[in-house]
Amino acid sequence: MADSALHDLTATEQAAAIRAGTVSPVELTRHYLERVDRLGADLGAFVTVTGELALDQAAAAEKEALAARREGRGLPPLHGVPVPVKDLNNVAGVPTSLGSAAFEGLVPEVDDHVAARLRAGGSPMPGKTNTPEFGLPSHTENRIAPPARCPWDTTRSAGGSSGGAAAAVAAGLAPVAHASDGGGSTRIPASVCGLFGIKPSRGLVSSGPTLHDVTGLATSGALGRTVRDAATLLDVLAGPMPGDPYAAPALPPGDTYAACAHPGRAPGRLRIATLTDPPLPDAELHPECLAATRGAAEVLRELGHEVDEVALPSDGSIAVAFTKVWAVLAALRPVPEEREELLMPLTRHMRERGRRIPAPEFAAALSTFRSLGQAVADTLLAAEGGYDMVLSPTLSRPPLPVGALRCDADPAEEFRRIGAFTPFTPLYNATGQPAVSLPLHRTPEGLPVGVMLGGRYGEDAALLSVSAQLEAARPWHGHRPAMW
Repeated sequence: MADSALHDLTATEQAAAIRAGTVSPVELTRHYLERVDRLGADLGAFVTVTGELALDQAAAAEKEALAARREGRGLPPLHGVPVPVKDLNNVAGVPTSLGSAAFEGLVPEVDDHVAARLRAGGSPMPGKTNTPEFGLPSHTENRIAPPARCPWDTTRSAGGSSGGAAAAVAAGLAPVAHASDGGGSTRIPASVCGLFGIKPSRGLVSSGPTLHDVTGLATSGALGRTVRDAATLLDVLAGPMPGDPYAAPALPPGDTYAACAHPGRAPGRLRIATLTDPPLPDAELHPECLAATRGAAEVLRELGHEVDEVALPSDGSIAVAFTKVWAVLAALRPVPEEREELLMPLTRHMRERGRRIPAPEFAAALSTFRSLGQAVADTLLAAEGGYDMVLSPTLSRPPLPVGALRCDADPAEEFRRIGAFTPFTPLYNATGQPAVSLPLHRTPEGLPVGVMLGGRYGEDAALLSVSAQLEAARPWHGHRPAMW
């Protein structure tokens, strides 16, 4: 196979070629490392490139693939396929910066569970992808790396906080990428960069053993150019681990998320609610985001689903609760006192705010999330008489210029801008439900605009099935940026 064609293959095609022996993990990893070296800096995709480690892992994967073919046994679903890890997650022996100058030089001694699963699955790690400080904002602009840029228009931000991961996949620097999502951080860059991204149900992917989110807001997820690629990465990442505080329902024995994402696996006729009114009082929806949602609703109707437009009352209490919890999480990061001055203005602002929140207020904010989740489960997504899924815009606006959300002189204003840009995504972090962003729309300038589907807790498979239906009806895989 011509080396120039390797990144044109989907991740699942690459894995199949490795199993068949027509592509070697070493040549595939070298191919991606060359692209990272050539294009990565301009995109701000990676904080750390681990070429030597990746090639050593690829050589081991190649030896294992040869043995598996000789012995007639199977391999993990992404064996030999390179997968970068977001720089909020620990990989043993590799620096973890958390997107912060305050943590430069930190080298963990153990893998977290995400890295351990990727290592056990035989996926070489080409590097750690760029993230904003502590993953707090919905842009990827920090003090340790260039800003993550949208490959479709490099004057625009790749979003955040998994902006580096999305830039890497959208530009063909990685076939798929690990991402994480505490308020939209997988779905935001998926929308901005024209990818499919999934935030799975709370507890489906372990956040341990050292980075547990005590609020349940954040979870690791997957970014891919196709639904099946992201679903296959989810198969690698998913599963309970000792000490996990949550455990999402597992698939039936023998089933996989990749199989659920097969376009021939129809989900049956569903009832889908469409929300287009932003749930935040000061958020305004751009016409292109509205057009994207209405277009997706029409495709769903063409596929035989019942789609209704519904309106929910704008409720500022959810935003208040989310802000309090987010601020406390920022304050929980153990930053040495002498390194506090290295933090970004937004981070310092959130930490100061978090330290002032009394314990009863924090508990009340968490209770608001639980009440919201119960209300959604009992009414909007009720098993009897409710809707099966909710369709909405992913974001309130198309991709924004680099720097458009930042406001170092007024961090409170920056946080307000972030909320107005992402009014729809935090709902599913608060409730723990799964949600996906699908790249079904383009602006007249060719910029990607995502739409979001949210489902019932534990029904990630159904979301993947409908997503595969939509992908088959309106294929997006052939859309690639000029730098491809």
